[in-house]
Amino acid sequence: MARPLWFINFLKKHFELRYLGAEMTKWPVIGRIMEKALFNGHQTGDALFYLPKDRVLIQQNITAPDNIVVPSQVLEYFIDEAKYVFLMDKCICRDAADCQNYDHNIGCIFLGEAVLDINPELGRLVDKKTALAHAKRAREAGLVHLIGRDKIDAVWMGVEPSTKLMTVCNCCSCCCLFKFLPHLAPKLQNKIERMPGVHLEVTDDCTGCGLCTQDVCFIHAIHIEDGKAVIQEDCRGCGSCAEVCPEGAIKLIIEREDYIDDAIQRLSEAVDVH
Repeated sequence: MARPLWFINFLKKHFELRYLGAEMTKWPVIGRIMEKALFNGHQTGDALFYLPKDRVLIQQNITAPDNIVVPSQVLEYFIDEAKYVFLMDKCICRDAADCQNYDHNIGCIFLGEAVLDINPELGRLVDKKTALAHAKRAREAGLVHLIGRDKIDAVWMGVEPSTKLMTVCNCCSCCCLFKFLPHLAPKLQNKIERMPGVHLEVTDDCTGCGLCTQDVCFIHAIHIEDGKAVIQEDCRGCGSCAEVCPEGAIKLIIEREDYIDDAIQRLSEAVDVH
């Protein structure tokens, strides 16, 4: 059942409590309840990725770089496949956090049959052309696509089943809901994965200026050590650090030619958008 606006406004008013909520997943009893209510383990077939930014890709370790497709084509594939597309009028996260850096009007895109249960006061059904233009606008604004099956969205919007709701968030590093990721119980921190087939590297051109550590990474997975940027294993591969590096010293590398097909297969197994 679609959530009423008063419920949505209540969540927005208490948005900052998401960090406390994440910490509560570590509590013995409450944590198990929250895990069941809000999270699906990988055994249920979930997949949720930050798509690397198209403009920071380095086409390397592949045999035919001229034929490589960019990560945003994963999103375009699912928009084209979706029977229903719902466009949110506003980004709930940026609105709740009173974001000063990015446009509040670039809201989420939701795909699949379950969008028919979303409260129509939150947005509208749109055609594929409109959705593609919205996604392009988000990328041009410097936002990062987060795409996949997210039970939290199904719960707060009151729609079901979650297997027929694909989330496409257009995230900023300052307000993204999943900044709470490092605060979750360890077994839940893999809720969001790195897109298969990509990774980030820091080259010797790094001067240790620290710009990449200044509220750029969604989950604080990069830091300065001995005068050089170091990327931790829990990096989710969005490429934001590579984009801001003034020396071009952080490279986002494609490891496999089939990385787009792999991502599409994983997401298709998790969510039915038809």
